[in-house]
Amino acid sequence: MKIGKIISVEFDKFRVKLFHSTKTSTVSIEGKIYYFGNIGSYLKVENSTGDTIICEVVSVLDNSNESKPYTNFNLDSSRELIIKPTGTLRKNRTFTMGVGIFPSIYSDVLIVTENDIHDILETKDDLNPNPKIHNDIKIGTSKSLINYSVKININKLFNIHSAVIGNSGSGKSNTISHIVQEILRKTKNAGIGMKVVVFDVNGEYKKAFEQEQQEGINTIFYKPNINEGFTQFTLPYYLMNLDEWSAFLMATDRTQKPFWDKVLQECYKFYKIKTGSKKDRKKFINYFKFKLYNILNFIFSRVDSDTANVTSAASAVRKIREVISSGKFDNSDELEGFIKDIDLILKHCVLSYGVKDSKLLDVINGLSENIDYEQAYNVQELKLKHGNYYDFKFLAIASELVLLEESAKGNSRIGENTSTMMSRLEYFLNNSDCSFMKDENKIFNSGAKK
Repeated sequence: MKIGKIISVEFDKFRVKLFHSTKTSTVSIEGKIYYFGNIGSYLKVENSTGDTIICEVVSVLDNSNESKPYTNFNLDSSRELIIKPTGTLRKNRTFTMGVGIFPSIYSDVLIVTENDIHDILETKDDLNPNPKIHNDIKIGTSKSLINYSVKININKLFNIHSAVIGNSGSGKSNTISHIVQEILRKTKNAGIGMKVVVFDVNGEYKKAFEQEQQEGINTIFYKPNINEGFTQFTLPYYLMNLDEWSAFLMATDRTQKPFWDKVLQECYKFYKIKTGSKKDRKKFINYFKFKLYNILNFIFSRVDSDTANVTSAASAVRKIREVISSGKFDNSDELEGFIKDIDLILKHCVLSYGVKDSKLLDVINGLSENIDYEQAYNVQELKLKHGNYYDFKFLAIASELVLLEESAKGNSRIGENTSTMMSRLEYFLNNSDCSFMKDENKIFNSGAKK
């Protein structure tokens, strides 16, 4: 049914003059009521190739003074519409978004019928459904076509990225709940094999799915650190990769993320000293001797005064002494030997003004002679593989070691650049809110293995 003609064509919109006989915004076609004169309704117009352009009404006008020039076309009505082209329904009844060939001036504007809607929205699967397969779900009713059910194809919906967008309170959560509920409520086990994970940060979805406990469908509600009414949720920290750790600690890409990568590697090596065999402990302690030697080498390679170098060396050695003797490691001959080496270096980290000797450098070079460099390089190349267990209790001392090493290399601002991330690490280590990530009893009882 024709309701008017196009009187202006622009690249993104058409101006429509309604017929004088089109007195209302509704028409009846084959007993069905269609609304066309309201914002958001749809109209159609043909181009010169016979394709149908589907347009959305975006503006309604009343231009009483401009009616007379169009009387020859029965367009003396003062009512006008601005319509925006959205897609093209081709002669083979396939629909595509966008417009190739635009209509000409004075092309007829027609009502979009229910048959048109079927051709636009329905797929071949929808038109020839397999009775054993659920192809679509109803998500609502059209605002333009009374009682017309709007459906979406299940497979196509979940094969693409989708977003439900709206203002607060507009029904975003309700829409998502409705979509999942419609699938679960399909008869003959429509939801079997389907796995849906909902991250409910505002606690909105539990009531929506509490009643979905039906045959073959199991709904589980997880929540960290709370047991009543929920299944305890655990997130093993050692299963987090570098990107996930960076997101958790809000680490910057340029400075903090590379720093944290080094921390994880050193943490893993500290864990190996704690839990490894005697051979492994010896190998990893040798590696940390190598790290100490390199740190001291970095310090004394700087063009600084003797006072500055010795002071920096003393501070570095004391910090490593604190790390090694933190109580997190079991006593062993190798570890005690390393502590003696550290204490010897620390003993010679003194300045005698007016006396220039090389006792400190001699001691440092003596440490070097006891290092198996080939073994140290092999350990240095050893990388923490994703999924390998390591103890989070070593993260703090690993951070201290990396900070120390970076400072010795001359990166004087590393502490400043990583301070915010270190604050978040401290929160993770000491706050009970993060216990679901660290409760090893629950983690390993659930089947994880060290």
